[in-house]
Amino acid sequence: MEKDRPAPTRQGGKTMIVMKRKNMLPAALALALLVPVLALTGCAGASPVSVPDINLGGQQEGIWVTGRGEVQAVPDVASLNLGVQAQATSVAEAQQQASLAMEDVMTALHDTGVAGKDIKTTSFNIWQRSRWDPDTQQEVVTGYQVSNTIQARVRDVDNVGEVIDAAVTAGGDYIRVNGIQFEVDDPSDYLTEAREKAMADAKAKAVQLADLADVTLGEPSFVTEGYQTPVVYPVRGYAMAEEAMAAGAPPMSPGETTIVATVQLVYDID
Repeated sequence: MEKDRPAPTRQGGKTMIVMKRKNMLPAALALALLVPVLALTGCAGASPVSVPDINLGGQQEGIWVTGRGEVQAVPDVASLNLGVQAQATSVAEAQQQASLAMEDVMTALHDTGVAGKDIKTTSFNIWQRSRWDPDTQQEVVTGYQVSNTIQARVRDVDNVGEVIDAAVTAGGDYIRVNGIQFEVDDPSDYLTEAREKAMADAKAKAVQLADLADVTLGEPSFVTEGYQTPVVYPVRGYAMAEEAMAAGAPPMSPGETTIVATVQLVYDID
């Protein structure tokens, strides 16, 4: 039919065919349906579309095991957490009292054989003390509190009791004994032994799992190590100071601590 044919038009010296809108929609739909068909069937002479292989293995393959090794060690260092605390109506007075008390404590530590490099300040605080006045409905300042805390490492654990007694005597009523921890200064040798035990434990587990799964155990393809901080049991309490002053040097026993090494291995399956 003549009325459905596109009418030629001229633009810029060129002849163009302009289609009516009602004829463009069916053509567009036909083209949209044709493209997926061509993509699926492929053009004549074209190579088929290749799908890459997908590796779902990686680190999920093999036998995963965790080994643990423990070694008992006798601590050779004691870490003391000592402090002084003073309270007065003014900051200057409280600070002076705390400073003099700490000087006496440090002198006592030096006299009992604690080296200067093994003493370090861990905290210094000043607090304002106040109370609530119900008549004025306001906070009333009653004074100031100053505290100074140090950590002292005693490398002769047999002398720990004497060190504490000397520090408490020197600090007097200002002294605070916040705790003591027994540690191993250099755990390298113990860690070596614990690591060997951990590897043997992991391999034994892998052998058993391979046998139960009826597969052949291969070589390790992944190894990682973990380290557990030795367990220490701190002794805490402010009453410890008064008891020490009344009864002399307190008895101390380092006992034993546990050095732990852990490993994780992944074995191949042959």
